[in-house]
Amino acid sequence: MNVNNKISKLRKLMDEKGIDAYIIPTYDAHQSEYVGEHWQSRVWISGFTGSAGTVVVTKDEAGLWTDGRYFIQAENQLKGSEIKLFKMGIPGYPTYIEWIKDNLEKGETLGFDGKVFPQSDVESMSEELSNKGIKFVEEYDLIDEIWTDRPELPMDEIFIHDAKYTGKTPEEKLEDVRKEMKKLEVEYYILGSLDDIAWVYNVRGKDVKYNPVVTSYAFISMDKAYLFIHKTKVPEEVEEFLNENGIEIREYEEVRNYVENIEKGSRVFIDPSKVNRWLYNGIPKECKVVGGTNITTNLKAIKNSVEIKNLKNSYVKDGVALVKFLYWLDKNLGKTTISEISVADKLEEFRSEQEDFVEPSFATIAAYKDHAPMMHYSATEDSDYTLEKEGMLLIDSGGQYLDGTTDITRTIILGPITEEEKKDFTLTLKGHINLIKARFLYGATGSNLDVLARFPLWQEGIDYKCGTGHGVGFFLNVHEGPHRFAPIPNKVRLEEGMVITIEPGVYKEGKHGIRIENDIVVRKDIVTESGQFMKFETISYCPIDLEGVDVELLDEDERQWLNNYHSEVYEKLSPYLNEDEKEWLKNETRNI
Repeated sequence: MNVNNKISKLRKLMDEKGIDAYIIPTYDAHQSEYVGEHWQSRVWISGFTGSAGTVVVTKDEAGLWTDGRYFIQAENQLKGSEIKLFKMGIPGYPTYIEWIKDNLEKGETLGFDGKVFPQSDVESMSEELSNKGIKFVEEYDLIDEIWTDRPELPMDEIFIHDAKYTGKTPEEKLEDVRKEMKKLEVEYYILGSLDDIAWVYNVRGKDVKYNPVVTSYAFISMDKAYLFIHKTKVPEEVEEFLNENGIEIREYEEVRNYVENIEKGSRVFIDPSKVNRWLYNGIPKECKVVGGTNITTNLKAIKNSVEIKNLKNSYVKDGVALVKFLYWLDKNLGKTTISEISVADKLEEFRSEQEDFVEPSFATIAAYKDHAPMMHYSATEDSDYTLEKEGMLLIDSGGQYLDGTTDITRTIILGPITEEEKKDFTLTLKGHINLIKARFLYGATGSNLDVLARFPLWQEGIDYKCGTGHGVGFFLNVHEGPHRFAPIPNKVRLEEGMVITIEPGVYKEGKHGIRIENDIVVRKDIVTESGQFMKFETISYCPIDLEGVDVELLDEDERQWLNNYHSEVYEKLSPYLNEDEKEWLKNETRNI
């Protein structure tokens, strides 16, 4: 079936169920950013493969809402279908809720699958649509009825993530969680987000590609802790480990029953953006629901000393793999056929040689020339470019290691580039340096500092339609909250031990795309009469291509930063390279 045929089948079902509009979000039952194949309903119905997006289908129209990372990709992938693209965050485009409000008549019916819709979104819709008397139908997964070859849920076994990596046992983490529960005066905590569950219970799995999480729910009281999971996925030694840490195993499908039997009058904590509507509806009406960002989200955002030590080690290994790859690319380009797809494969090969490597942390973005303006471009057999000794190649990639999750981007100069490309590369570098070397007063948030990365670009009338950086998990999701660098207001203070990316860029459709990304740890700096100041410690190591730098556009401080950074890259990585690779790296990290 093509996209239009799928939409026709969906409309027929909608008509049978009396539904006037139907929403298909990206989420799984746990409101994950990246989802397993079974849950990719929005991808299946639309053909759009980006990680963020919502489709709404009415009796005579269909729309896709996505953000600035995916505008170009979405326009290409929606061609030939009736689905219209709505650009989120761009003036003149309504949100999908505003669009529904404008397109549904008073008293009509809005459908969605309550098992994949977060409670927070339902609350937002209820508020915005309240004066139109729109009725919600929440019990139908209509996509399941027409997706005849839908993949089954994964049943791979889960495994323990040892405390030598995590720095704390599940028992210790549960103690920290319960301390926060006491502060909130709640007796129960329902946890639906997979990375939070994996973190607090020190278990990992293979249920979502690139994200070592486990399809499950967690239920924590002041004296009990449960993991709701398909029991066939839990080896005996893992169950023993969990039991020893005060955690009992229950079947995945039993979670609603446990929630329904919470003692009436209790106070129950949830993150409404991470608990689905179906599970929320199981909480007894006599209970007081306390909402907020997951307790575990805030706890796991601040890495402990063991995690940071391990993470630094993983970044050295990752840097070694990257340098070996870049050396290979430099020596083989023009001698053998190298494409975007083979670049991604070769980079994974070098990473796989490193100790404790598990898998990439996301699908490698290897984007040559005019593919690079698509921020999350993914090469296919039809789109795959062959590399030549000219232009620029953007590679955004990362690895999942037992001792950490990595994420790094480099834009590589393969041969002659234009003056415009060189200027844009240097402006991107200036923005990167401007933020990464910042000293700031404690209490600042990522939204307070985001402008530092954009400032050099803004002076030239250039901006990028995405955030500047995101938190990174620890052998978990490569995107992790609650902190970030973005213009959108964020009240989360940058705390010592938080890990975050810095990745400004220039994206000119049909021409070129440039991004330079390093990861940093938030650290304490000096204390003055004005208070505690903070700084960033860089933990990712890979040369920045000097062939793209217009040295005349850098001031003395920027040149010094780049020279110091390159000196550290050589010092950290050279002991693990052979003589030829070492000599190559010495040239790539030379002083300017």
